[in-house]
Amino acid sequence: MQVQIHTDNHIEGTEAMAQWASSTVKTALSRFSGQITRVEVHLSDENSGRKSTPESIQCMMEARVEGHQPLALKHHGANLNQAIEGAAEKMGRLIDSTLGRTARV
Repeated sequence: MQVQIHTDNHIEGTEAMAQWASSTVKTALSRFSGQITRVEVHLSDENSGRKSTPESIQCMMEARVEGHQPLALKHHGANLNQAIEGAAEKMGRLIDSTLGRTARV
């Protein structure tokens, strides 16, 4: 599974942050690793660097699952940790329900 991390101009995209985010996503989606080809993570600060408010960091995540259309979602958090971990957890549930639906058809 390939994980790509993208940030806007208001989030410092350091190598350490990218490695942590990639590791978090891979861990959260590990049970689907054989079926996921790529996950793209887009991080943005909706307040454009102005004063921080609750839920101002947005994580948009898109997963490419073999044999399915890309799955995408957004999750907001007060900081990068909450946004990424919340989006990864949500993506796990989305993939689980998507694969479960096709298995029953």
